Amino acid sequence: MRAKELADKLEGQKVTFKAKSGENGKLFGSITAQDVANEIKMQLHLEVDKKKVQLDSIKTLGVTEAIIKVYPGISAKIYVEVLSL
Repeated sequence: MRAKELADKLEGQKVTFKAKSGENGKLFGSITAQDVANEIKMQLHLEVDKKKVQLDSIKTLGVTEAIIKVYPGISAKIYVEVLSL
């Protein structure tokens, strides 16, 4: 798959996680770039290397933007939603 096609398929997509959280929506643990890459593969059926996922580890419930650097100069913005279990 060409880089531009992959970026177009990823752009604006959302991957959803369910995680245990405590008070104030803080997670027990965190969601990492590796987790996001795995969920993109499972939920969107697209292969993305974890090194291409740009985000700080997620430690709270809610929606966070992540940038996928598909190729130099080609990237896509996705949304990572974390819901309480």
